Parts: sequence; structure tokens; C-alpha cells
Amino acid sequence: MVPQALTRRTVYNRSLSGALILNSGYEPIKVVNWRKAICLWFQDKVEVLEFHSVSVSSPSRSYQLPAVVRLKQYVRPYLSLTVRLSRQNIFLRDNHICQYCHMKFSEKRLTIDHVTPLSKGGKHEWTNVVTACSSCNNKKGDKTPEKANMRLLTRPEKPRWLPNRDLDLEGNRLPSAWRPYLAAR
Repeated sequence: MVPQALTRRTVYNRSLSGALILNSGYEPIKVVNWRKAICLWFQDKVEVLEFHSVSVSSPSRSYQLPAVVRLKQYVRPYLSLTVRLSRQNIFLRDNHICQYCHMKFSEKRLTIDHVTPLSKGGKHEWTNVVTACSSCNNKKGDKTPEKANMRLLTRPEKPRWLPNRDLDLEGNRLPSAWRPYLAAR
């Protein structure tokens, strides 16, 4: 249990104080906030592999914030956390890139496209939805990509994990301690 008096000393960027949780086999599972990471550490459920440069303090001690932790016991991926199908999570999975024109857009300029339209028997599920810009979505309309003569950048799949929405995995906001563990992802 985290001591009640434990407070952040200097954590300016919320995303840099999160911890990447790895399964015991080193595959990324989830990103959690610093409080949850410290709880798992104090409960001896994880091994800390990397630390952030910032720390938190209690009246008697100071603790560096865990950046990367590995579960001591293996968690079966399909029994662990499932990624909720939502607009923002689809954008995260597709890295905010239109799957038809391959350009990156802000969330305001993106839409969700059903690869096989709902009217043609498609379902609203991970393997049938992709990120699309408005113009590509309008161009495709109520057709399959083949009939609209449009090619998908990647085949949609259900993700096993997604980073926190506040994290920019390509920018400078990604903690450098995470890079080796996400390089093959």
C-alpha cells in the first residue's frame, strides 16, 4: 500500500511519470500511472527494470518513479486487460493515419470507416474498423475498399494493448526508458 503522505515532488509531464507494464515474457501489456506502479512495486508483484529521473517523497523517504516494470507472474493476454473498442482507441491503434491515403491527421479531421460497410453485413468490431480522413471516407462511401479501388495501409486487427492517450509514441514525450521494450512492436 502506498503511504498516504506520498506526493509528487516534481512531475511536470504527466505522461513521463507513467510506467510501462511488461508481462513476465517482456511483452508490453499496459501503461499505468505512477501511483499504480508504486503500489505494484510495494506489493512485490513487479520487478522494476527502469526508473524515471523524477521521484516522490513521503515524510521519511524518497522513491524514484518506476518507468518500466515486469510482472513476476505471467498473465495470459486473453485473460488480461482487453482493449475497449472506441473511437480514440482506433485512432491510437492506427497511429492517427488514414488507412487509405496514408497521411497523418489530428483527431478532429479523422473518421471511423467500416471496411465492410454495415449495410453490406459488416460488423462494428476491431477487425472491420479503420481510421480514415473525411475525404477518403466520403470517396469510399458504402463500398468495400476493392469496389472503391482503394487499398488499405494495414489490415485491421484487435490490439493486445494500447498506450495511454496522453502519450506520443513517436514524439519526444515517449520516455526513453520505454524505447527498447517497444522497438519490436
